[in-house]
Amino acid sequence: MVNIGFVCEGKTEQDIIESASFQEWLYRNGLTCVSPVFDVAGSGNLLPHRMTDIRETLFRNGASVIVVITDLDQDECITITRERVTNQNNQVVIVAVQQIESWFLGDTITLRRLFSDDTFEFNNPEAEQNPFATLKHLFKLKTQRGIGTKPMLARRMLKYGFTIENAARHPNCSSANYFLTKLQTLASAN
Repeated sequence: MVNIGFVCEGKTEQDIIESASFQEWLYRNGLTCVSPVFDVAGSGNLLPHRMTDIRETLFRNGASVIVVITDLDQDECITITRERVTNQNNQVVIVAVQQIESWFLGDTITLRRLFSDDTFEFNNPEAEQNPFATLKHLFKLKTQRGIGTKPMLARRMLKYGFTIENAARHPNCSSANYFLTKLQTLASAN
């Protein structure tokens, strides 16, 4: 088993990482999540000088590698985001294209269940500039209910079966697929 420490840009990412379905996926793939999963409350807190204590804590708790999960947000490309966070020894930076909520748009199975619509498809989740706003609109349209905050949406999606695996199967949700593939690569490297 490879011990991985996770550092997340926000509460939504933290909820996904701490979910039972993701923890089971890690175990099936020869990986263990080191506690705690850190929510740094914003991408500006992922800068190297702000990560020192977090990295030390995770390594002290047994992590052999740290995975940082952040959003592309307004950066022009994934490379710029990775450079801002700075790759360090035993650290991998995963960038969700636009925002992590695009992975929710990519989970057709869960959205069909939530919307009670077996034909629902969202063609290009990672092209959405503001996937949270898109989801708010879709929920209002399909369920006549709001979704509240981003963490409330994450909890609801997880309750109804969201998995990164579902999102990764979407042909236009490549960052979710990259995330799982990268983790599998880390597992097979040891």
